[in-house]
Amino acid sequence: MKKKLIIVTGPTAVGKTELAIDLANKVNGEIISADSIQVYRYMDIGSAKVLPSETKGIKHHLIDALNPDEEFNVHTFQQMAKECMEDIYKRGKIPIIVGGTGFYIQSVLYDIKFDETGNEHEYRKEFEELAAQKGNQYIHNMLRSIDPVSADNIHYNNLKRVIRALEYFYETGKRMSEHNEQQHENESPYDFVYFVLNDDRDALYFRINNRVDNMIKEGLYDEVKGILDLGYSEDLTSMQGIGYKEMVQCVKGNISLEDAIYQIKLNTRHFAKRQLTWFRRERDVTMININEFAYNRQKVLDEMLMILEKRNIIRKED
Repeated sequence: MKKKLIIVTGPTAVGKTELAIDLANKVNGEIISADSIQVYRYMDIGSAKVLPSETKGIKHHLIDALNPDEEFNVHTFQQMAKECMEDIYKRGKIPIIVGGTGFYIQSVLYDIKFDETGNEHEYRKEFEELAAQKGNQYIHNMLRSIDPVSADNIHYNNLKRVIRALEYFYETGKRMSEHNEQQHENESPYDFVYFVLNDDRDALYFRINNRVDNMIKEGLYDEVKGILDLGYSEDLTSMQGIGYKEMVQCVKGNISLEDAIYQIKLNTRHFAKRQLTWFRRERDVTMININEFAYNRQKVLDEMLMILEKRNIIRKED
């Protein structure tokens, strides 16, 4: 019999955290964060990390689990998430994966296998040197020439993922996008409901802008400066997250605070758009448009619980 799994995802600032906590209280669940930045210590404000006072007693996993210079990617997320899930199942609870990183969620939901291509990484240094000489866009164009689907899915500034996709092609002769698509056809080993929260675009963008303004008021500048003062490099993968990469430039005096705020808002809106594109093409998702419930969180929660009951994820008496 398949084990139960609940997923709560959607674009940034749509309200995943609060709803997931309410849901976890109703279904005897615990939350696993599927966020590429909240996993890091010291990176609280820019990642909109849930505060201990906001958890309502619900245990959260994969938050503050690593230092900013430690490796964290889809493969490590999958391994760490599976370990958390086994622990949650042993205690008779339901894991709820919450976050906006679609490929992380997919890796667990469909138990994607990551091909090992050896430890030499003979191409990596060559690609890194090319990027240093000719820029990220040049490397991204190389990827587009051999794997346009991956190029569409990976931002040109995400150099690590661009190089990994190039490495994969040159080491295996196969496109990374084709491998991922084949793995996506896997049957899920879980009995799951995959909730995607959505909202009217203007309302979502309004909340994104407000969230960024609040991050500034809460001290995002000082948070980023503090991380740099601890000796962590601006070149770390963790520091490429939206909010951090822009504020680093402000701390260094390269751009004004006003420009940093503008760029964070713009980049976050673009990110939310990319997230929605990803989730809309996913199979087996259950879209919940929160604007159709007049933004009443209790009504949205009741709808989610009703769907979980119909799908036999929970019993009515739960």
